[in-house]
Amino acid sequence: MKVALVTGASRGLGAVIALALAEAGWAVAVNYASDTQGAEKIADTIRQRGGQAYAARFSVIDKEQLAGGLDEIRASLGPVDLIVNNATGHQPEMPLMEQSWRSYLDQLEFFVKAPLELLQAVLPDWRARKSGRIINIGSEVAELGNPNFGNYASAKGAMLAMTRSWARELAPEGITVNLVAPGWIPVERHADAPQQAKDGYLAHTPLNHFGKPEDIANAVVFLASDKADFITGQKLAVNGGRTLL
Repeated sequence: MKVALVTGASRGLGAVIALALAEAGWAVAVNYASDTQGAEKIADTIRQRGGQAYAARFSVIDKEQLAGGLDEIRASLGPVDLIVNNATGHQPEMPLMEQSWRSYLDQLEFFVKAPLELLQAVLPDWRARKSGRIINIGSEVAELGNPNFGNYASAKGAMLAMTRSWARELAPEGITVNLVAPGWIPVERHADAPQQAKDGYLAHTPLNHFGKPEDIANAVVFLASDKADFITGQKLAVNGGRTLL
């Protein structure tokens, strides 16, 4: 059984992605930084459904913790075959003149630094096996350029460029790298979002409704499957048509 590592998987999109990959036959390492209860619940659900799972506690932005976490996953499930880079931190919106370089670095740590260090940790093994998959979770904001969100948008834009560069470099070795770019997919942290914000978002969404976490998970499962063997370096937008133009 192949092993998938889903970062930031104790809740939200990551949790649904982890459950979907397990349903598709993957053993899943449910990564989390602090929400032990949430991660254990997802791992227990996978096991109750007949799958294999391990709740892997480590911060993806701490290189030392990351290395130890991968060792624990290898001991519990086996070597990682797929990395889904989903983990994120706080996403503050602020006017341009209030943004600091640190606010940009905070986003880059999750969307560039963490994926880089995870890949570097598994790459020798993947190269030896001529296989491996990375699926980055990007965002429509990299193209739409939401105001007051330059810190987050620039880091997601860097993640997309990084995806394409890695795909070209690693393709000769049988390793694929793709990105799923969600729109606003309501999850737990959006529970208090004002109706005005929701209406404003849908006014510019051709399909005129919000997507579900399962929509993102289904895209990830496809890109992780044998059906996507000939796909690399691609961005799959899952946002109801918001980036058609």
